[in-house]
Amino acid sequence: MEFSAGQIADLLQGKVIGNADVKVNTVSKIEEGKPGSLAFLANPKYTKYIYDTKADIVLVNKDFIPEKKISATLIKVDDAYKAFASLLEIYQQYKNNKTGISESAFMEKTATAGKNTYIGAGVYIGEHTHIADNCKIYPNTYIGDNVKIGEGTVIFSGVNIYSETVIGENCILHSGVVVGSDGFGFAPQNSAEFKKIPQIGNVIIEDRAEIGANTSIDRATIGSTVIRKGVKLDNLVQIAHNVEIGENTVIASQTGVSGSTKIGKNCMIGGQVGFAGHLTIGDNVRIGAQSGVHKDLPDNVIVQGTPVTGYREWYRIAAVLQKLPEIYRKIQKI
Repeated sequence: MEFSAGQIADLLQGKVIGNADVKVNTVSKIEEGKPGSLAFLANPKYTKYIYDTKADIVLVNKDFIPEKKISATLIKVDDAYKAFASLLEIYQQYKNNKTGISESAFMEKTATAGKNTYIGAGVYIGEHTHIADNCKIYPNTYIGDNVKIGEGTVIFSGVNIYSETVIGENCILHSGVVVGSDGFGFAPQNSAEFKKIPQIGNVIIEDRAEIGANTSIDRATIGSTVIRKGVKLDNLVQIAHNVEIGENTVIASQTGVSGSTKIGKNCMIGGQVGFAGHLTIGDNVRIGAQSGVHKDLPDNVIVQGTPVTGYREWYRIAAVLQKLPEIYRKIQKI
């Protein structure tokens, strides 16, 4: 699929400097530009590459003034980085614009699918499940009974969605995601064995959430596990039963959130963070990677470490820890 500089400028509301008819069919880094590709220049550190790049089109900020001749066609925009991201999103929409239901997909008679929906080979859709308009369900995906999936949601191959799950509009679930598996609920018995507690709740994922590959979101014991609007979960994240993640919170890979913990909105959580159960985490909280969260946290704090503490205090602790061997040797001599 080819786009001309003129077409791209129209999409991005930019201005063409050079040949508006030149066409590209791929993208590249500016330092690795090749004929037929589009690159972008946002960081001044990479300005030197624009004079020799082989890319045919380069997005630049509108205040960019070249110091010497440039062979590439330029498209001047307000923000080259944001414009490039928008262009990739448009390209992705064109690329994934599939429709139709594969002959090898199986939908129960009571299941329904909306207009312009794609359902790939080997997909199973259970009883009374509804797939809204413009959804993409990629091959070998399992969707259980009584599931509702909102308009424009994309579910990549190998996803498993258990019964009663509700997924909002324009969500993305990447390969290997499991939504609605049983929460980790077991009652200890006198015999030292554990009896499984039935998990009869569900999972609700609101609009515009994105769930990374191989992430698991457990169904609630009673009620719902809730992922609010705009949440972004990285790959390999574990969300336990009855957890609630607030709007626009982002969580990096290998983080685990224990049961019934509530995390506020607009939080940023680093990789490999562990949360104890039944905690309340405020809004706008920042938690550094590999932290252990064992207590409630108020709004607007930045924390780090295990057990978690204020990040400035943690840095002082870390500095002392590095000196412990030296301190130990001095104590031995005494």
